[in-house]
Amino acid sequence: MKTTILLFGLLAISIFSTSAQTASTFRGLDKSPMDMAYYPDNYAAYRKFAPEKIGTDKAMARVTYGRPAKKDREVFGKLVPYGKVWRLGADEATEVKFYQDVMVGGKKLPAGTYSVYAIPTEKDWTMIFSSDLDQWGAYSYNEALDVARVTVPVQKMDTPVENFAIQFAKKDATTALMNIGWDTAMVSLPITIVMK
Repeated sequence: MKTTILLFGLLAISIFSTSAQTASTFRGLDKSPMDMAYYPDNYAAYRKFAPEKIGTDKAMARVTYGRPAKKDREVFGKLVPYGKVWRLGADEATEVKFYQDVMVGGKKLPAGTYSVYAIPTEKDWTMIFSSDLDQWGAYSYNEALDVARVTVPVQKMDTPVENFAIQFAKKDATTALMNIGWDTAMVSLPITIVMK
């Protein structure tokens, strides 16, 4: 009987100490939450629950990125310097996965995953697709690993966007626009499926 009580007590202590250690192993929330966008929009949910809304069994693209906030700061030209490579968001470099071969600004990109960077200026942004994945920021960006570069004009928005955002929109049957915006700046990058 004493052995049973001792074993039960040790088991209770073990469970309690394990759960206490587990709770302390998680770090807090990131200041810039990670987000994801698909084309077609809401592809993952619609594929399962409303396939008629997307009309396809295959997505074109998925982008994963960090969403920093403006927080009353001057974004472009200050927080994000002009003329320098930017991670296109916060924390880890933005990554896009193309499920199909695509054309981006007249350049063919095979299906696969790429890091996406930008070099913003007041008038346009140079969008960079790189084969170097899993990068934190643009600190170790290597131009030799560029797969494609495309320049797109900056559009001015009337209403500022508080949190950096990327969202796809349909342009036509084979082309989507990758809309990227923060503060009052927005660029639209056309992405077209390569027809086989």
